[in-house]
Amino acid sequence: MQKIKHTLLFLVAILFFNIAFGQVQQDTLKNTDPSLNGQYEFMLRKSKSLYGARLINPTRLSALWKSVNDTLKKERKQLQQARQEIKAQAGSISSLKGEVSGKESSLANANAAVNEIKFLGIAFNKGTYNTIVWTIIIVLAIGLAIVIFQSGKLRHEAKYRTELYQEVANEFQAHKVKAKDKEMKLARELQDERNKWDEGRGR
Repeated sequence: MQKIKHTLLFLVAILFFNIAFGQVQQDTLKNTDPSLNGQYEFMLRKSKSLYGARLINPTRLSALWKSVNDTLKKERKQLQQARQEIKAQAGSISSLKGEVSGKESSLANANAAVNEIKFLGIAFNKGTYNTIVWTIIIVLAIGLAIVIFQSGKLRHEAKYRTELYQEVANEFQAHKVKAKDKEMKLARELQDERNKWDEGRGR
Protein backbone atom coordinates (compact mmCIF):
# COMPACT_ATOMS: atom_id res chain seq x y z
CA MET A 1 0.00 0.00 0.00
CA GLN A 2 2.82 2.37 0.93
CA LYS A 3 4.56 1.48 -2.32
CA ILE A 4 1.43 2.33 -4.33
CA LYS A 5 1.16 5.70 -2.58
CA HIS A 6 4.77 6.54 -3.43
CA THR A 7 4.27 5.48 -7.02
CA LEU A 8 1.10 7.58 -7.33
CA LEU A 9 2.84 10.60 -5.77
CA PHE A 10 5.76 10.15 -8.17
CA LEU A 11 3.41 9.94 -11.16
CA VAL A 12 1.49 13.02 -9.97
CA ALA A 13 4.79 14.94 -9.54
CA ILE A 14 5.92 13.95 -13.02
CA LEU A 15 2.54 14.92 -14.44
CA PHE A 16 2.65 18.25 -12.61
CA PHE A 17 6.24 18.86 -13.80
CA ASN A 18 5.29 18.08 -17.43
CA ILE A 19 2.25 20.35 -17.23
CA ALA A 20 4.35 23.14 -15.69
CA PHE A 21 7.18 22.65 -18.21
CA GLY A 22 4.68 22.67 -21.06
CA GLN A 23 3.10 25.80 -19.68
CA VAL A 24 6.55 27.43 -19.45
CA GLN A 25 7.32 26.45 -23.05
CA GLN A 26 3.96 27.87 -24.20
CA ASP A 27 4.60 31.02 -22.17
CA THR A 28 8.09 31.26 -23.69
CA LEU A 29 6.65 30.92 -27.16
CA LYS A 30 4.19 33.70 -26.33
CA ASN A 31 7.09 35.91 -25.22
CA THR A 32 7.88 38.08 -28.24
CA ASP A 33 11.19 39.50 -26.91
CA PRO A 34 13.85 36.73 -26.82
CA SER A 35 16.53 38.98 -25.25
CA LEU A 36 17.68 38.52 -21.64
CA ASN A 37 15.89 41.68 -20.55
CA GLY A 38 12.73 40.52 -22.33
CA GLN A 39 12.90 37.08 -20.64
CA TYR A 40 13.51 38.70 -17.26
CA GLU A 41 10.54 41.06 -17.65
CA PHE A 42 8.40 38.16 -18.86
CA MET A 43 9.40 36.07 -15.80
CA LEU A 44 8.48 38.95 -13.47
CA ARG A 45 5.13 39.39 -15.20
CA LYS A 46 4.34 35.69 -14.81
CA SER A 47 5.44 35.55 -11.15
CA LYS A 48 2.98 35.88 -8.29
CA SER A 49 3.25 37.91 -5.10
CA LEU A 50 2.79 36.38 -1.68
CA TYR A 51 3.18 38.50 1.43
CA GLY A 52 5.35 41.02 -0.42
CA ALA A 53 7.61 38.33 -1.91
CA ARG A 54 7.75 37.14 -5.54
CA LEU A 55 7.04 33.51 -6.26
CA ILE A 56 9.01 32.61 -9.40
CA ASN A 57 8.58 29.40 -11.30
CA PRO A 58 11.89 27.50 -10.98
CA THR A 59 11.58 26.27 -14.56
CA ARG A 60 11.37 29.86 -15.85
CA LEU A 61 14.30 30.83 -13.60
CA SER A 62 16.32 27.88 -14.93
CA ALA A 63 15.45 28.84 -18.50
CA LEU A 64 16.57 32.42 -17.81
CA TRP A 65 19.79 31.19 -16.18
CA LYS A 66 20.45 28.92 -19.17
CA SER A 67 19.91 31.87 -21.51
CA VAL A 68 22.30 33.95 -19.38
CA ASN A 69 24.95 31.23 -19.48
CA ASP A 70 24.48 30.73 -23.24
CA THR A 71 24.77 34.48 -23.79
CA LEU A 72 27.89 34.67 -21.61
CA LYS A 73 29.49 31.74 -23.47
CA LYS A 74 28.65 33.34 -26.79
CA GLU A 75 30.00 36.72 -25.67
CA ARG A 76 33.19 35.12 -24.26
CA LYS A 77 33.71 33.21 -27.49
CA GLN A 78 33.19 36.38 -29.54
CA LEU A 79 35.52 38.27 -27.16
CA GLN A 80 38.22 35.60 -27.59
CA GLN A 81 37.79 35.72 -31.38
CA ALA A 82 37.94 39.53 -31.29
CA ARG A 83 41.14 39.40 -29.22
CA GLN A 84 42.70 36.94 -31.66
CA GLU A 85 41.68 39.16 -34.58
CA ILE A 86 43.08 42.24 -32.79
CA LYS A 87 46.35 40.37 -32.14
CA ALA A 88 46.56 39.30 -35.79
CA GLN A 89 45.71 42.82 -36.95
CA ALA A 90 48.33 44.29 -34.58
CA GLY A 91 50.92 42.01 -36.21
CA SER A 92 49.74 43.06 -39.66
CA ILE A 93 49.83 46.74 -38.65
CA SER A 94 53.38 46.36 -37.30
CA SER A 95 54.45 44.66 -40.55
CA LEU A 96 52.72 47.35 -42.62
CA LYS A 97 54.39 50.09 -40.56
CA GLY A 98 57.77 48.52 -41.33
CA GLU A 99 56.91 48.40 -45.04
CA VAL A 100 55.64 51.99 -44.99
CA SER A 101 58.80 53.15 -43.20
CA GLY A 102 60.97 51.41 -45.83
CA LYS A 103 58.93 52.86 -48.66
CA GLU A 104 59.06 56.35 -47.14
CA SER A 105 62.85 56.04 -46.91
CA SER A 106 63.02 54.86 -50.54
CA LEU A 107 60.69 57.70 -51.58
CA ALA A 108 62.84 60.26 -49.75
CA ASN A 109 65.94 58.94 -51.54
CA ALA A 110 64.11 58.97 -54.88
CA ASN A 111 62.90 62.55 -54.30
CA ALA A 112 66.44 63.61 -53.38
CA ALA A 113 67.74 62.00 -56.58
CA VAL A 114 64.98 63.65 -58.64
CA ASN A 115 65.60 67.07 -57.07
CA GLU A 116 69.36 66.84 -57.75
CA ILE A 117 70.76 67.74 -61.17
CA LYS A 118 74.39 67.31 -62.21
CA PHE A 119 75.85 69.85 -64.61
CA LEU A 120 79.51 69.74 -65.62
CA GLY A 121 80.12 67.25 -62.80
CA ILE A 122 78.67 69.63 -60.19
CA ALA A 123 75.54 68.59 -58.27
CA PHE A 124 72.85 71.29 -58.05
CA ASN A 125 69.55 71.40 -56.30
CA LYS A 126 66.70 71.53 -58.81
CA GLY A 127 65.56 74.95 -57.57
CA THR A 128 69.09 76.37 -57.73
CA TYR A 129 69.62 74.86 -61.19
CA ASN A 130 66.34 76.34 -62.46
CA THR A 131 67.30 79.75 -61.03
CA ILE A 132 70.70 79.65 -62.77
CA VAL A 133 69.18 78.50 -66.08
CA TRP A 134 66.48 81.18 -66.02
CA THR A 135 69.05 83.83 -65.09
CA ILE A 136 71.18 82.79 -68.09
CA ILE A 137 68.11 82.80 -70.37
CA ILE A 138 67.07 86.28 -69.18
CA VAL A 139 70.61 87.66 -69.64
CA LEU A 140 70.80 86.16 -73.15
CA ALA A 141 67.35 87.55 -73.98
CA ILE A 142 68.43 91.02 -72.82
CA GLY A 143 71.66 90.72 -74.88
CA LEU A 144 69.67 89.60 -77.93
CA ALA A 145 67.28 92.53 -77.48
CA ILE A 146 70.25 94.92 -77.32
CA VAL A 147 71.79 93.34 -80.45
CA ILE A 148 68.48 93.56 -82.32
CA PHE A 149 68.07 97.20 -81.25
CA GLN A 150 71.64 98.04 -82.28
CA SER A 151 71.30 96.21 -85.59
CA GLY A 152 68.08 98.13 -86.22
CA LYS A 153 69.91 101.37 -85.65
CA LEU A 154 72.74 100.19 -87.91
CA ARG A 155 70.30 99.17 -90.63
CA HIS A 156 68.64 102.55 -90.40
CA GLU A 157 72.06 104.26 -90.60
CA ALA A 158 73.10 102.04 -93.53
CA LYS A 159 69.86 102.83 -95.32
CA TYR A 160 70.41 106.54 -94.74
CA ARG A 161 74.01 106.27 -95.97
CA THR A 162 72.90 104.29 -99.01
CA GLU A 163 70.26 106.87 -99.90
CA LEU A 164 72.80 109.66 -99.37
CA TYR A 165 75.33 107.86 -101.60
CA GLN A 166 72.66 107.27 -104.23
CA GLU A 167 71.75 110.93 -104.11
CA VAL A 168 75.41 111.98 -104.48
CA ALA A 169 75.90 109.43 -107.28
CA ASN A 170 72.83 110.77 -109.08
CA GLU A 171 74.08 114.33 -108.70
CA PHE A 172 77.54 113.29 -109.93
CA GLN A 173 75.98 111.49 -112.92
CA ALA A 174 73.90 114.57 -113.72
CA HIS A 175 76.96 116.79 -113.34
CA LYS A 176 78.93 114.40 -115.55
CA VAL A 177 76.25 114.52 -118.24
CA LYS A 178 76.16 118.30 -118.03
CA ALA A 179 79.95 118.53 -118.19
CA LYS A 180 80.00 116.24 -121.24
CA ASP A 181 77.33 118.31 -122.94
CA LYS A 182 79.27 121.46 -122.12
CA GLU A 183 82.48 119.86 -123.40
CA MET A 184 80.81 118.83 -126.63
CA LYS A 185 79.36 122.31 -127.01
CA LEU A 186 82.78 123.90 -126.43
CA ALA A 187 84.34 121.43 -128.89
CA ARG A 188 81.77 122.39 -131.56
CA GLU A 189 82.31 126.06 -130.88
CA LEU A 190 86.09 125.55 -131.08
CA GLN A 191 85.65 123.67 -134.34
CA ASP A 192 83.49 126.43 -135.69
CA GLU A 193 86.13 128.98 -134.74
CA ARG A 194 88.83 126.92 -136.45
CA ASN A 195 86.75 126.58 -139.51
CA LYS A 196 86.25 130.32 -139.59
CA TRP A 197 89.95 130.97 -139.06
CA ASP A 198 90.82 128.47 -141.80
CA GLU A 199 88.42 130.16 -144.15
CA GLY A 200 89.90 133.57 -143.30
CA ARG A 201 93.43 132.35 -144.09
CA GLY A 202 92.39 130.75 -147.34
CA ARG A 203 91.19 134.03 -148.74
